[in-house]
Amino acid sequence: MAELESLETAAEHERILREIESTDTACIGPTLRSVYDGEEHGRFMEKLEARIRNHDREIEKMCNFHYQGFVDSITELLKVRGEAQKLKNQVTDTNRKLQNEGKELIIAMEELKQCRLQQRNISATVDKLTLCLPVLEMYSKLREQMKSKRHYPALKTLEHLEHTYLPQVSHYRFCKVMVDNIPKLREEIKEVSMSDLKDFLESIRKHSDKIGETAMKQAQQQRNLDNIVSQHPRISGGKKSKREFCASSDLEVKNTSPMSEQDSGILDVEDEDEDEEVPGAQDLVDFSPVYRCLHIYSVLGARETFESYYRKQRRKQARLVLQPPSNMHETLDGYRKYFNQIVGFFVVEDHVLHTTQGLVNRAYLDELWEMALSKTIAALRTHSSYCSDPSLVLDLKNLIVLFADTLQGYGFPVNQLFDMLLEIQDQYSETLLKKWSGVFRNILDSDNYSPIPVSNEELYKKIVGQFPFQDAELEKQPFPKKFPFSEFVPKVYNQIKEFIYACLKFSEDLHLSSTEVDDMIRKSTNLLLTRTLSNCLQNVIKRKNVGLTELVQIIINTTHLEKSCKFLEEFITNITNVLPETVHTTKLYGTTTFKDARHAAEEEIYTNLNQKIDQFLQLADYDWMAPEPGSRASDYLVDLIGFLRSTFAVFTHLPGQVDVHSTMSGKVAQTACMSACKHLSTSLLQLLLEAEVRQLTLGALQQFNLDVEECERECR
Repeated sequence: MAELESLETAAEHERILREIESTDTACIGPTLRSVYDGEEHGRFMEKLEARIRNHDREIEKMCNFHYQGFVDSITELLKVRGEAQKLKNQVTDTNRKLQNEGKELIIAMEELKQCRLQQRNISATVDKLTLCLPVLEMYSKLREQMKSKRHYPALKTLEHLEHTYLPQVSHYRFCKVMVDNIPKLREEIKEVSMSDLKDFLESIRKHSDKIGETAMKQAQQQRNLDNIVSQHPRISGGKKSKREFCASSDLEVKNTSPMSEQDSGILDVEDEDEDEEVPGAQDLVDFSPVYRCLHIYSVLGARETFESYYRKQRRKQARLVLQPPSNMHETLDGYRKYFNQIVGFFVVEDHVLHTTQGLVNRAYLDELWEMALSKTIAALRTHSSYCSDPSLVLDLKNLIVLFADTLQGYGFPVNQLFDMLLEIQDQYSETLLKKWSGVFRNILDSDNYSPIPVSNEELYKKIVGQFPFQDAELEKQPFPKKFPFSEFVPKVYNQIKEFIYACLKFSEDLHLSSTEVDDMIRKSTNLLLTRTLSNCLQNVIKRKNVGLTELVQIIINTTHLEKSCKFLEEFITNITNVLPETVHTTKLYGTTTFKDARHAAEEEIYTNLNQKIDQFLQLADYDWMAPEPGSRASDYLVDLIGFLRSTFAVFTHLPGQVDVHSTMSGKVAQTACMSACKHLSTSLLQLLLEAEVRQLTLGALQQFNLDVEECERECR
């Protein structure tokens, strides 16, 4: 049994050895694994070594068998190499000898060949250059002109090159290249000129405010000159009018070649002093890029394209210019910059209109102006509504007038701007009324409601100079003396005049007639009197802490202010030169205002007296069941009569009054006395008729009768 297993193991090892000899080394792993899985790997290693020794012996036998043949072959090859080297040396020597012998002949033949070739080439070159040289010269000239940005002459050169020179040498390849490049060159000229135009448009967009500022300065100078000429006609011969100046400026630009080679953009101009001559707005701008581009596109047959592009771009710029900044209403500089940009835009367009043929036309410009006018008016209405400072509104009005006058000088209709100014005038009046409301409140709050004392002639004349007051008897009195009115009378009167002056300032340069100015001032003054001043007086009269003395002084003050209304009428007539008798002239309502204030003060006096009487009557404590009357009037009634006596003394002993009974205060005293007596009698009767009094004695009636008799004695 052991021998059988040994035989099987030997057979298996033999199989593994054959498999190892015939199998690729990359796949020998599984085979070797089968050896190590068994227990006879030692015997397998012995057989493997025996097999290796057998193969080594076979290799050695094979090498010994072939070694002699290999040595013989090497020996033969060495012999052949020596012979080949000898042959190579012989061939090299032979070749060298041959080259040396034919060298001179070859040199001579090469020289002859080269000479004939050069002769033929020179002759052909001269002939061809005769034809090609003018073409190349023209092309070189073309490139030089384009390099120096002389695009319009370059376009003319290109025309000559294409139609005159290139047809003569059209079969040459470089000419075909030139012909192929001609459309590209034309397109390049168009693009470069268009680039110059874009730079020009961008430049004038950035500098529109500078152009507009210059134009508005020029308009301001012209306005000042017109004012001087209107006052001194003789000096008018030495100055040009604005329209003449613009016409001469346009003529100078027209006489300048449109193919000027100056760079596009805004010319640098230093700021001029106000006393020096302001340069014309057109002098700040170099329009040559527009003229060059227009001529180039006209020659290339694309004028309509250029016109369309120019107008489209300028419309876009117009929309940007007409867009006001959000904070424009905060300062006058915001409005000024906005107007400068608009004026600058239309100054440029007006110049282009007059110096080009059809690039822009009047219909296009009128359309732009209508759009600009509507947007500008809308922006001004919106932003001016935020203005609460009358000084800013007045400055804005002057700026709008200058803006309108400037554009009117260039032929643009500006009637709508002046119509809008009339709307702003209403707003200006409202801001003035608000401002003067504060002024009047301060005057009334700070007044001491006492007659003005004067200690010398100088102070007396000063007050009389501020307020139209004449009183012969007061003038005769020695110093110190007192005016009948308090300080708020001359202050209010002067502030009314200041208000009229402020209204007059707004009407300047609005091209209004004297009648219209007069009507505007009178209407605004009426609003000041009937609304602003009237409300301020009513507020003072209705204050809780106002006393009877202050109310009486208010009555006296309003009386004198009422008398001064005729002087205000004369004041307005003097500054407007419109007589009050003129038809449709508005009358001042000051008389009504001061009468209403005086009546309100009187009613307040009556009301206060009645309230005081009611307060005393609340102290009345009648014993309706008393058997006997007292020996005198009730205490509350005695106090009440004492109060009324001292109160009416205020009316009858006012400082500065010569004849009390002939003055308004005397009438107020009489009316107040009658009102107090009537209210007292009604209240006393009401005491008897109260529902709580169900029965009363004869003694109570006699006491009540004593009180009534005391009242009768006091009224006599």
